Amino acid sequence: MADYNILVINPGSTSDEVSYFRGAAEVFHKTVRYSPEDLRPYERQKITAQFDLRRRMALEALKEHGVDLQEVQAVIGRGGLVKPIEGGVYEVDDVMMEDLREGVMGDHPSNLGGIIARDIAAVHGVKAFIADPVVVDELEPLARYSGMPENPRISIFHALNQKRVGRHAARQVGKPYEDCRLIIMHGGGGITVGAHAGGRVIDVNNGLDGDGPFTPQRSGGVPSGGLVKMCFSGNYTLAEMKLKLKGRGGLVAYTGTSDCLALEKYILTGEVKPGSGLDPARVSREQAREAVLAMAYQISKEIGAMAAVLEGKVDAIVLTGGLAYDKVLVPEIKRRVSWIAMVLTYPGGDEMTALRRSAEIALEYPVRVKKYSARHPRPASV
Repeated sequence: MADYNILVINPGSTSDEVSYFRGAAEVFHKTVRYSPEDLRPYERQKITAQFDLRRRMALEALKEHGVDLQEVQAVIGRGGLVKPIEGGVYEVDDVMMEDLREGVMGDHPSNLGGIIARDIAAVHGVKAFIADPVVVDELEPLARYSGMPENPRISIFHALNQKRVGRHAARQVGKPYEDCRLIIMHGGGGITVGAHAGGRVIDVNNGLDGDGPFTPQRSGGVPSGGLVKMCFSGNYTLAEMKLKLKGRGGLVAYTGTSDCLALEKYILTGEVKPGSGLDPARVSREQAREAVLAMAYQISKEIGAMAAVLEGKVDAIVLTGGLAYDKVLVPEIKRRVSWIAMVLTYPGGDEMTALRRSAEIALEYPVRVKKYSARHPRPASV
């Protein structure tokens, strides 16, 4: 396979990552983290309002490392909330751009991955791609039931990284990924826990604003009756309620920060990171610790639920994403779930390499590139 110069852009809830590769060699990798204060001006606007902020960060990273845009042969962005599609690599076309801007399946920073990729790629006439977006849908029929026919459960999860670490875990288990039964938790700004069987993710919580554990900035599944009362109380606008579900829910609602590194340091040492939003006068170290343990408790419950989906036949439980580094969270999850199966950790999420590989395949084998405008229907359930 030939060596290609590929720019990778990965916008997340609380951070952006940019990598540039010449062949398999990573020239640079830059991560920019955003505090609640950085993002507060955009809280009541669509994600596209952050386009200039995040595009500028990507271009500045190239400039800092002396990369000329003219040498870039392809740009690939994190897949956003497009309509449900099968896994694979897709060229960013006009139809996809419209759906990303509109937020047809939800408004999330990952939508900017394809938008920024195409904008930068267009400068020198190269192609822009996304791969394995968060709306990859492989749910079993029973997993779609919610108890409310008008509001079925949907598949929105960290497909790219869950599939990546699933293959790593399979090698460690000693089986092909397609023969493994795995429970994989990706934890970052959002948290998704998926049941993998037969090479498919047959059940997973909607990690955007639907169900599952609360996260550093999302409420997860909340008591529905109480939620309905809040919505009709007259005390909150629609925008305020959406913000409670995604952006100002979860840990940030309990502690004042979604910065888990700052929380970990505060809990373990008492040190307060400037600008993190932590206020010791409002939240004690013990209160902060209890909030993190509550998140671990909810993640563990979700893992237990997925063990039931897999009928108790689980080869391994996998913890990945930024939260897999957490020295308070991870031991508590392991303590609660290690009786189900061995627990493997792959901290972080090497989504950049996974995306680079997808772009490389797209350039080397154009026939494998899928067209979103001629997208396949929702994958058949097994």
